[in-house]
Amino acid sequence: MAGISLTKVEETAPALVGPYKSAGVSLTKHGLSGQRAAVYLVVDYSGSMKPYYRDGSVQALADRVLGLSAHLDDDGSVPVVFFSTDVDAVTDIALDNHQGRVERIVAGLGHMGKTSYHLAMDAVIDHYLDSGSTAPALVVFQTDGGPINKLAAERYLCKAAKLPLFWQFIGFGDPGSRQFEFLRKLDELAVPEKRVVDNAGFFHAGSDPLKVSDEELYDRMVGEFPQWLTVARARGIVR
Repeated sequence: MAGISLTKVEETAPALVGPYKSAGVSLTKHGLSGQRAAVYLVVDYSGSMKPYYRDGSVQALADRVLGLSAHLDDDGSVPVVFFSTDVDAVTDIALDNHQGRVERIVAGLGHMGKTSYHLAMDAVIDHYLDSGSTAPALVVFQTDGGPINKLAAERYLCKAAKLPLFWQFIGFGDPGSRQFEFLRKLDELAVPEKRVVDNAGFFHAGSDPLKVSDEELYDRMVGEFPQWLTVARARGIVR
């Protein structure tokens, strides 16, 4: 079975034992127990994200994604892309250094820019291809609004549909905001007219993501992944 044992998590990241256990429950519920997958995290570093860095929402998301990854992969770390107008950083967060990791990374970054998805997507694609991995990948992509270049984001998502990458978008902010109309559109892009398979999902974590329980977050984070795996395997995208 793929992944890292509970004992190892207890030894290296005791604060993540709860999320790790909750992630295991959700994976089993969705038929993903024993599934192997690379896990990526992409986080929005645009100016409007300041409150979510300040209150720990971004760090909490990183911790929870790490808890999920510990079941799906065995290297104990998650590649993380910070983006705004451009790609601000490509780094990682690991079980043995996760506490305060987001704050340390952000301390070395510059100005918080605007929101542009496609360069961050390109960074994930490059990292995945360079890794030589043949396992499917779950990309958790967090943002608090739509991109400045919608056409480029749509084009990248459609091109990436031929790769073993599933993009799970998560919105932070007012669920009623028109900022998220584009993400809902991305989630519903036509198959096969626009893309060969449905390779994306979207859900809202609301204005206070810290209030979303581990159980709910994981259920929504992996909810569409099994269907994509089935279709992607049938199309030869996932081996």
